[in-house]
Amino acid sequence: MSDDAVQLSQVRVAYGRSRALDGLSLSVPRGAVLGLVGSNGAGKTTALCAMAGLLTPSEGRIDLLGLGPFDAAQHAGRVSLLPQDAQLPPHARAGQLLRYYARLQGMPASDMTAGVNSLLERVHLADRAQSAVRTLSHGMAQRLAIAQAFLGAPELVLLDEPLNGLDPLEVKRMREFLRAKPGNQTIVISSHLLDAVEAVCDEVAFIEKGRRVRQAGIEVLMRRDSTLTMRLEGTVPLADIQSALDGSGATVELSETGLRLHATTPMTAGDLNAVVLPLLLEHDVRILEITRGSSLEDQY
Repeated sequence: MSDDAVQLSQVRVAYGRSRALDGLSLSVPRGAVLGLVGSNGAGKTTALCAMAGLLTPSEGRIDLLGLGPFDAAQHAGRVSLLPQDAQLPPHARAGQLLRYYARLQGMPASDMTAGVNSLLERVHLADRAQSAVRTLSHGMAQRLAIAQAFLGAPELVLLDEPLNGLDPLEVKRMREFLRAKPGNQTIVISSHLLDAVEAVCDEVAFIEKGRRVRQAGIEVLMRRDSTLTMRLEGTVPLADIQSALDGSGATVELSETGLRLHATTPMTAGDLNAVVLPLLLEHDVRILEITRGSSLEDQY
């Protein structure tokens, strides 16, 4: 069995003369949460649709869970999808709709009621189980759509812009919901909310013009073990710091608000702190903030 839940190799999808995917290759380890990041039209939605079997590539190979491209007979109950801006039946009631989707996912009848009630509770809609979809706010309907993608604990969950339309509190709650997934469940998320990707994802793949331009683990990508940004007040003893780091391979540079420091093996961010902080305190420099790593926005 492959260690990857998803493998795409040289996948091409065209709409007329326009190539939405132009040789896209990426892999998603089992149990990981992968974020797809890219500009509008980069190919993120097309990639998810190709994975889910809604589009047939003209070239390339897709493998889901080691069973080849999506096949209803093979992947039923094991793969789920939240399409972007999913529209739910307006007259259906929330709990009724989830039970219907649970049957489509193949959930046993004995587990259905408990499973549906648990998900409604986790997306903070337990009190709206009997409400018609048309009476729900946009954010409530979005949370209901997220819930349907997790019915029956599928092995692979594909989410296209799942946090669109949620208020800040619900974004925070949905991030917690996603982080609480079972360890063996794999999630692929397309999102423009880079702070949410930072908080939830183990890996990130940057996609532009239908191709993967970079993929790495979030810790590596954001250099959390090797980069420090310090927001300071006072006269920074730059020459002393450079002298103290001489020969270590680490680099230091002044920024508008303080310092940026980059460690190289075998130094770490903690080692940088141990060298630099005493010098700053000795020179009465006020340390307002220390941030590990760079932001995903900077890397993008």
